[in-house]
Amino acid sequence: MSATTDKLKGNWNIIKGKLKQNYADLTDDDLTYTEGQEDELLGRIQRKTGKTKDEIKDFIDSI
Repeated sequence: MSATTDKLKGNWNIIKGKLKQNYADLTDDDLTYTEGQEDELLGRIQRKTGKTKDEIKDFIDSI
């Protein structure tokens, strides 16, 4: 399990708020988190923001 996955599970509400602050195009539907589907979530964020998965993971890990 990666640090990003652990962080998603433990701090999802905080992370979701920070993502919405930094990437205004993200909607609640984009940020629907289901345990075990971290890659799908990162893919949705990636498509909306134009950032790479590594950039998104780095952002999440920095929160």
